[in-house]
Amino acid sequence: MRPTVQSLHAAHGTFVWRALFRLGVRADDLEDMLQEVFVVVHRRLDSFDPSGAQTTWIFGICLRIASDYRRRRRRKPEAELSQKLAETLTTHEASPEEHAIAAQTTITLEDALDALDDDKRAVFVLFELEHMSCEAIATLMNIKLGTVHSRLHAARAALRAALEPTALHTAGDARRGPPA
Repeated sequence: MRPTVQSLHAAHGTFVWRALFRLGVRADDLEDMLQEVFVVVHRRLDSFDPSGAQTTWIFGICLRIASDYRRRRRRKPEAELSQKLAETLTTHEASPEEHAIAAQTTITLEDALDALDDDKRAVFVLFELEHMSCEAIATLMNIKLGTVHSRLHAARAALRAALEPTALHTAGDARRGPPA
């Protein structure tokens, strides 16, 4: 029996929401992109092979939607930093400098994730954030286990390289202490 869009949404809606967010869709746009995924599901439901895994098929759609979204999006780093700073200031009690550093670190992480190609980002997100095993990722993405390992290694290395200057900068500031 063929699944319906409603049954797929009920079974996988939360997964799609998390996947889109972790693949780079901003919180303000998640609802629209979630809807876009299920519009594509509706259009392509006839092509779904019921012997295949629903999650694999839907994740492929999420990956394409998120990739298109990131490609279309025009980023304004200063505006984003101001927004992150404002959000941080209203939710935590810390110094303005700590809030600014936290906001900038968040933007740096988002930039580093955005710089990853879709394949590496997908593997990283599924492993590190969705806590899927490498074997499950290989099955989900229909790739070899070794490919999962190499993409995960490359993604971690790229993120480490992108985040190292930030970590060194904030650690250096902490060691020096406040200005005299």
